Amino acid sequence: MNGKNLVESHFNPDDAVLRQVVPAGEPWLGELKKGQTLRILDLEGNQAADTIFYSLANPQAEKYSAIETVRNQGNVYLTTGSELCSNEGNVMLTITADTCGRHDTLGGACSAESNQMRYALDKKPMHSCRDSFLRAIQDSRYGLTKRDIVHNINFFMNVPLTPEGGLSFEDGISSPGKYVEMRAEMDVIVLVSNCPQLNNPCNAYNPTPIEMIVWE
Repeated sequence: MNGKNLVESHFNPDDAVLRQVVPAGEPWLGELKKGQTLRILDLEGNQAADTIFYSLANPQAEKYSAIETVRNQGNVYLTTGSELCSNEGNVMLTITADTCGRHDTLGGACSAESNQMRYALDKKPMHSCRDSFLRAIQDSRYGLTKRDIVHNINFFMNVPLTPEGGLSFEDGISSPGKYVEMRAEMDVIVLVSNCPQLNNPCNAYNPTPIEMIVWE
């Protein structure tokens, strides 16, 4: 990924049909209609936005697939031009603008169990992205359950592959005002955990808000 992938948007936030700030550590659940564009804005920099997409028509059956997405584009990182694919091989969204340059598909979402295993026994009770996902869907009208929490995208997160084929969590490459923008190619449900992680550099050890912006 290089400077060729850095593409600014032509959309004006003043023309948006929705603008909503998501506080640090909180979830966001919403719908995006086919043809609408969503911007996820990193307000203060180095924040990780863990995100899953579901087909609005059949969310239990069709949802974002990291495997299909990576295989389709032949790259483990996402940026301008990347097509986000479902487990049925359909394109759900296309990234149309990106001022950050690279987004992670492999690192997954933090959970109570991973906090304990990666960091320390006393980290298990800490809030996590998996907790946020479950909080968001438990009272929703979509019928989603914990078995529908699939592998997610980590927008703005920097998880380089090591020469041995492993993963490392590094300082973020985003900064205040960076964003990623995507156009819905079908009606989708968007589920976001604005990551509360305090144990690795993905949020610069300081979770901060993001903003969700939608245009027709």
